[in-house]
Amino acid sequence: MNKADTSSSTVVIAIDGPAASGKSTVARALAAHLGYRFLNSGDLYRAITWGCLSHGVDCRDTGAVAMAVGNSHVEVGCDGTEYYPIVDGTDPRVHLRHAAVNANVSPVSAVPAVRYILSAAIRAHAQGRRTVVEGRDIGSAVFPETPYKFYIDAPAQVRQRRRRNQGQTEEIAKRDLIDSTRSTDPLTIAPGATVIDSSTLDVEGVVAAMVEKLRAQGLVFDRTRR
Repeated sequence: MNKADTSSSTVVIAIDGPAASGKSTVARALAAHLGYRFLNSGDLYRAITWGCLSHGVDCRDTGAVAMAVGNSHVEVGCDGTEYYPIVDGTDPRVHLRHAAVNANVSPVSAVPAVRYILSAAIRAHAQGRRTVVEGRDIGSAVFPETPYKFYIDAPAQVRQRRRRNQGQTEEIAKRDLIDSTRSTDPLTIAPGATVIDSSTLDVEGVVAAMVEKLRAQGLVFDRTRR
């Protein structure tokens, strides 16, 4: 799907937000509710990061990362309901939340060549399908033309607590700074996006608010198509 695709067979619901805002959980739940496919764009960036680390690439070396990604074969698989990354023929999902990946995914994600390759892959796999895509620049850069945009947020202290409860050591403030100040497609609230604070709502509450907004926008729900 290119940025101007308005085909009725292609519907993208874009969900953005900072780390640990709950967007992945909410996006997966919304996709299940609507009968759409779900794509976690962050997993693609984590997979690329894992691939770089596996090959001994210095993830702070922009040129080395760009070269490694250019020489890699990145695919997007699907189990029928969810997309998942494949790097050089390997499914790396079991490695995506490891501490080394957490520590290096932000600088890898900031490399323009990485964002170009993965954004193209995301657009291609949404073509002709109905998909909920979550990330940090989905509504602002990957699918700016979709009218269905949300930004899920929560205070930094709430998000840091969530990471600790997940057993992860990711520094939320540092991740926010890198994501919001990178030169290519920084984290931002896309024009027209509906902002939802997830700190005061459970998953069901956020999904209900999103469904209400989508209905108001005239989206027709059809669970027989993906």
